[in-house]
This record gives sequence, structure tokens and C-alpha cells, in this order.
Amino acid sequence: MKARFKYRFYPTTEQNQSLAQLFGCVRVVWNDSLALCKQSEKKPSSAHLQKIVITQAKKTEERAWLGEVSNIPLQQSVADLETAFKNFFDFCKGKRKGRKVGYPKFKKRTNSQSARFRIGGFSLKNSGVYLAKIGIVKPIWSRTLPSEPSSVTVIKDCANRYFLSFVVEVQSIPSEAKNPSIGIDLGIKTFAVMSDGEKAQSPKYKKLNKKIRQLQRKGARQPKDSKRRNVTRIKIAKLHNRIADTRKDFLHKLSTKVVNENQVIVLEDLNVSGMVKNRKLSRAISQQGWREFRTLCEAKSQKFGREFQVISRWEPTSQVCADCGFKWGKIDLSVRSVLCVSCGTLADRDQNASRNIDKVGMGNRHDLKRAQRDCQTTLAEQNPMKRQESPLF
Repeated sequence: MKARFKYRFYPTTEQNQSLAQLFGCVRVVWNDSLALCKQSEKKPSSAHLQKIVITQAKKTEERAWLGEVSNIPLQQSVADLETAFKNFFDFCKGKRKGRKVGYPKFKKRTNSQSARFRIGGFSLKNSGVYLAKIGIVKPIWSRTLPSEPSSVTVIKDCANRYFLSFVVEVQSIPSEAKNPSIGIDLGIKTFAVMSDGEKAQSPKYKKLNKKIRQLQRKGARQPKDSKRRNVTRIKIAKLHNRIADTRKDFLHKLSTKVVNENQVIVLEDLNVSGMVKNRKLSRAISQQGWREFRTLCEAKSQKFGREFQVISRWEPTSQVCADCGFKWGKIDLSVRSVLCVSCGTLADRDQNASRNIDKVGMGNRHDLKRAQRDCQTTLAEQNPMKRQESPLF
């Protein structure tokens, strides 16, 4: 299986200028190819685009500076555009499932920049990486590469940080797990509630969000394309990076712990695109990273020889008692604890859902025909800080 290894590096002043020129050339080739595709009735092939926007463009005075950078990242830019069009057409035809894939867009100078080198455009030399027409850059090797990389991508984010992303081939590492299976219920206040009773609290982003909103209001009052507005934009990007780095560190540690300890990991398929339409919860839902956690668990399960399962979003995990299978129906989100009328068990809402997720994933379903709702279910706890138990009838 293939994996990405990402390292940060600090270029010199000359390398900084060369990388800026490379990113500009890659961006221009992408934009020229996209503009040519929009003008044509039928989309040109990748080979035809490379011939027009790279080979022939170098012979003109307007694009003669394309010859000052390596030709490999320019060709990869056209190949990436071809992939973007393929994903868009596959989504329109229904061949590609998942979130919506839009029509390719033009690249901007203020967004993150990238350029990819394949074999022949880079090489590993001692403690550095040689990039064609750039020189040797020295990344911070936080870990060793497991094998020879097949490609490397140079990335510059919106906060002017530079990274090298290697694509390498890794081998699966089978190991024994402590527990046979685990069900995970994802939420907002508590990020994950496990079927074994463990809970994982997500980091707090309230202070950083407040600073971002303040800087965004400040930037909106500044003139466009001014130096002050550009400084404000970089400050906002740095705060966004702090949130993203904090979330990524939390998700990596949690997913590694879950995969190492359990043989089967069961998650629920969440309709995140529909949930973010709630204006009151959209920011909190977007910052949780549920999809990223699912991707990490799936990738690490494949690496360590685990089984990863996702149950349907229509499973009534919050409407069924995990002990006896009695179905009490839909309950309000403010209800955090439920007292089952059938068996008299007082269970936490999220804990009960995680146990049901584990059972459905392992194929141990209750006989729901036997335990249908035949009476009204009332709340046992409305406020998690103040518990009141009331009989259900």
C-alpha cells in the first residue's frame, strides 16, 4: 500500500526565489490549460494540452520564461488537470460516489501552491533532497522513509510554510489486538464515545476562532491588494494552521490508539454535508474532523491488519436499548440519558449508541420485531449536570 510522508523544510533566499518562480509557472500552465478547455467544444487530450501550453508556449515571448524551470512539474500540472476533469465527469455520470466534485477552478496566487516531481526530477542525496533546477533542500527528518519514494511534492501553504510530501510503498504490519471489536459514536461536545465506556474529548478552538473573526473583520476594512491586508491574511492563515495542526495531532493519536487496541473498528456513516446546513452547528461540526478520523482509521486498519467497518446511517442506534433491544423511537438531542421501560436500565445516550454500533457491525442484532415501541418514552435526564429520574409510561 502507498502512504505519504510529509516533512517541513526551510529554503534559502535563492531557493525561495526559485520556488516562487516554479510555483508561478505551474500555476500559469494550469490556468492556460483550463482556459483552453473552456474555449473548446470538446475537451483536448492531455498530450495536446502539453504541446500547446508548454512546448509551443516556450517559443513565444510571453511564455519564454517557462523554460527557466524544470519541465517535469509543468507536465504534472497538466496531468493533475486531466485527473480533476476525470473526477468531475465520473461524478456527473454517477461513477464516483461521495461528496460533490465540482468543475476545475483557476488557481490563485494567494492560495496554497504545490509542484510535483516524479522520478528523474528529484533524488535523495545524503541528508538532503535534490530538486531539478532548485538545488538541494534539507528537510527536517522526523522519521526515516520506509522505501524509495516514487514522487515528491513541494508545498507552500497560505502561511508561507514549506513542506516536502513523499509517496512511498509501505508494508502491512500485522499485530495482535487486546479487544475483539469496538463501536465508536462520534459527537460534538464529546468527540468519540467508545462501546467499552471510554470517552475522547476534542480540543477547544474557541479562543482561536475568536481571534480569527477579529482579524477577518480587520481585513475586510483594509483596501484590496494592500500590504496591510496581505499581512492580516497571513496572520489569519497561521491561526487556521494552528487549528488544523491541533486537530490533526489529536486525530492521529486517537486513531492510532483505537487501531492498536482493537481488531474490528466499527463507525457510523454520517451525513456531514447535510448536518453542516444547520447554521448554529456548522462551525462546530466542520472543525471536528469526523471524515478525517474515519480516513485515518481505515488507512491504519489496512496497515496493521485490522478490519474496518462502516454501518448504515439509517440504523436506529439511538432509538434501541443496547441491553434488551426495546425500541423507544426518536428522542430529542437535549435528552442525554434514557431509562428503558422494558429492562429498567438507565443508559447514557451516546454510550448506548456506541454499543449498538458495535453490535450491528459484528452482526449481533436484536430481534426488533419482538421489541417494538408500544408506549411513550420520556426523558430520564435533560441536563447532564442535573440528573432527575422519572418513571417512564
